[in-house]
Amino acid sequence: MNAPQQVAVSPDTEIKMQDALKAQQASYIKEGYVSAETRIDRINRAIDVLVRHADRISDAIDKDFAGRPHQINLMTDVAASIGSMKHCRKHLKKWMKAEKRPSTFPLGLLGGRSRIHYQPKGVVGIVAPWNFPVAMIFQPLAGALAAGNRAMIKPSEFTPETSKVVAEIIAEAFDPTEVTTFSGGPEVGQAFTSLPFDHMIFTGATNIARHVLTAAARNLVPVTLELGGKSPVVLSRSADLEQAIERIMVGKTLNAGQICLAPDYLLVPEEQLEEVIRVATETVANMYPSLLSNEQYTSVVNERHHTRLSSYIADAEQRGCRVIPINPANEDFSAGTHKIPPTLVIAPENEALCMEEEIFGPLLPIRTYSQFDETIDHINNGPRPLAAYYFGSDKNEEEAILHRTTSGGVCINDVIFHIAQEDMPFGGIGPSGMGSYHGIEGFKTFSHAKSVYNQTVKFNVGKLGGILPPYGKATDKNIKSQIKR
Repeated sequence: MNAPQQVAVSPDTEIKMQDALKAQQASYIKEGYVSAETRIDRINRAIDVLVRHADRISDAIDKDFAGRPHQINLMTDVAASIGSMKHCRKHLKKWMKAEKRPSTFPLGLLGGRSRIHYQPKGVVGIVAPWNFPVAMIFQPLAGALAAGNRAMIKPSEFTPETSKVVAEIIAEAFDPTEVTTFSGGPEVGQAFTSLPFDHMIFTGATNIARHVLTAAARNLVPVTLELGGKSPVVLSRSADLEQAIERIMVGKTLNAGQICLAPDYLLVPEEQLEEVIRVATETVANMYPSLLSNEQYTSVVNERHHTRLSSYIADAEQRGCRVIPINPANEDFSAGTHKIPPTLVIAPENEALCMEEEIFGPLLPIRTYSQFDETIDHINNGPRPLAAYYFGSDKNEEEAILHRTTSGGVCINDVIFHIAQEDMPFGGIGPSGMGSYHGIEGFKTFSHAKSVYNQTVKFNVGKLGGILPPYGKATDKNIKSQIKR
């Protein structure tokens, strides 16, 4: 979705979306119980089209970005999607089993039995972003299908070529009553998020998420939000500096930093600042000896975001910050490209744009600290981030990051890798998100946990427990047994 301005969708498109939702809901109700075999078949069909159209998907992403590496497209969008699908396929039979729970004493002794059935919610709406325009569709779709749901998808308008391919392969793999797509601009997004889904997942910017929640609230649609924020990196004095900076810069330059989990700013010991700058510069030069014509270095997605990032650099320069573009081949980025070299911004103040806004690009602010507790204070003074990263071997510092700061997830001695762990939930907290998915948590997110209690028929439990009128000695005895310390 684009900016939240109110624009009208065409009546035909709105009617088509409403009809598609009704058709999916009717089909879901008619199907009744969604067997493991049906769920696996749907997942297999999704995997099949991803495998067969992998190169076509990559070409479309490359065209939308006007330069994104084939290997990155296949790794982060195609392979990552297939990995999520396979993980769900492998485990869904186990996840579907009823979960036994203990019954309240003495009902368990009297034959009462409690359990939870995980039931599909129905139809899930998936609103995807542009930065990973395939993975951010198929990864939540994996959980939705594993849970037995139908799905309607709104791809990003910023990646039109990819959205077109996604629509075509979804139509190839699924009947529209199972999974379908609706492409278009912000007006389609606004109408889409106003539909009465049984669940909706939105991945994107925090400011847009507020409008998504408002639209969903009108129909009381439960929403999972995967947002972003300013994910901090704390470099300890105990860290292996060269190893740490290499891993940080890999994370920062991957997809040119256009990742919700990208390292957003760096907190380093004051005496190590110049060494950090030197190692970062050398690391980038080793990875990317040139940038402009290097097919392995990703372009900023469009002019709008290029202008936004350029304004952060200009703002830092106007504030007197030292701005260091890492440009190993001394190339001219002044015109004709959306590429921006990895750029270090040294010691920006809190009011600088690069410290107020999520960067979502190849800029890396670096600030210094003298005492470690300053890093904790700095993180806690800002909104809760999607991720926090700590590099070092000091266990007390590590524990401080884990217990004294709050973030969606944490990586120790690396960045971003926690999202690749299919058995761990992925999500944010507060401004960085709401709810989570991946693995069993994704299955549960897209399922209704239905409580089921079986009462014995061998005797009258109500009379025995004193809850059957007329109340008497058994009632008083039951009450007395409970109202005590």
